Amino acid sequence: MAKKNINVGLIGYKFMGKAHSNALSKIGMFFDNSANINMKVICGRNEEWIKQSAEKYGWSEYELSWEKLVKRPDINMIDITAPSNVHKEIAIAAANEGKHIFCEKPLALTLADAREIYETAEKNKIKHQIGFNYRFAPAVLLAKKLIDDSKIGRIFHVRANFLQDWIIDPDFPLVWRLDKKVCGSGSLGDLGAHFIDMARFLAGEFSTVMAMSKTFVKSRPLSESMTGLSGKAVSIDPRSIEAGDAAPCADVEVDDGTVFVAEFKNGALGVFEATRFAQGHKNDMSIEINGELGSLKFIFERMNELQYFSAADEPGTQGFRLIQASEAIHPYMYAWWPVGHVIGYEHTFIHELYEFTESIANDKPLNPICPDFMDGVKCSQIIEAVELSCERKALVEVDSL
Repeated sequence: MAKKNINVGLIGYKFMGKAHSNALSKIGMFFDNSANINMKVICGRNEEWIKQSAEKYGWSEYELSWEKLVKRPDINMIDITAPSNVHKEIAIAAANEGKHIFCEKPLALTLADAREIYETAEKNKIKHQIGFNYRFAPAVLLAKKLIDDSKIGRIFHVRANFLQDWIIDPDFPLVWRLDKKVCGSGSLGDLGAHFIDMARFLAGEFSTVMAMSKTFVKSRPLSESMTGLSGKAVSIDPRSIEAGDAAPCADVEVDDGTVFVAEFKNGALGVFEATRFAQGHKNDMSIEINGELGSLKFIFERMNELQYFSAADEPGTQGFRLIQASEAIHPYMYAWWPVGHVIGYEHTFIHELYEFTESIANDKPLNPICPDFMDGVKCSQIIEAVELSCERKALVEVDSL
């Protein structure tokens, strides 16, 4: 059977744009997929950078206008990796043009905007998926299987955190991830969104939350440019200022750290922490789930491993066992390397985009493990509940929003 052609237009070319470009280029090499994935057009505002990115990442063309890109009849999939503040406008325009859409998280800056994106996508009957790539680590999918198979029984506790340290320096500039107009939320939206989705995926829906947050550095130098997660402070004409003056600064309006507790609809309790002020932690996302019959723990910096405790083990020999989830019997590992040859961060993007392009090629619903735009709405709903709890200093019911 002939493979279906999927012509992709990618909007965004930095950190996530590079990750998605790599993933799209690798799917056909490792998976027996149903699509010819054509990396047709990459789009961005800076012509010098977007031209370099097109050549480096393997895109056939580049475009400076996303408005023109989403209207092109030869494009049938739009991949959005641009900053969060433009997700809504691009996604709605692409959906109204009948394009299938993959969008990086968060879906939008507000819950109302996320709902509008979802409703527009559903109205136009397109395929849609959001980029919660951490779901696609084999160890996470093994944890999901063990929970679904009742290996840990009724869930009592969920505890998760995402710890980084890259903005502790007060002279680190106000890059877009710290600019509320662009990102909407700080550590909560950028980091917390991942463990919120992970908790929903593994343990179920949230019922109530109670939270507090903190901005430790109240003002930062303005950013002139940004590459990846680093920025360059705005330079000042030395002729116009006195020696020793600093770069111009602006107020930081997003959280540096947020903590919250939650109750799930199944009665479980949750404890959560997102921060960029945890010295020594680079990309330390972990989740532990305690149940009646056992416990599971996943640490992303050791993403091929799952820790599993079973209360059914013989007394005297009980303890957490370390499962190497890169065994070929686990999801996706059949496409990669022999047993024990571990995979990495970039593979989670390959897995999620493989699933999305297969859904398009075969005109079938998404694999149930895949997060769609409704999952993006649910995540935005929880984030808004947490922010409202911080503001009110009170318990907030998630479904009240």
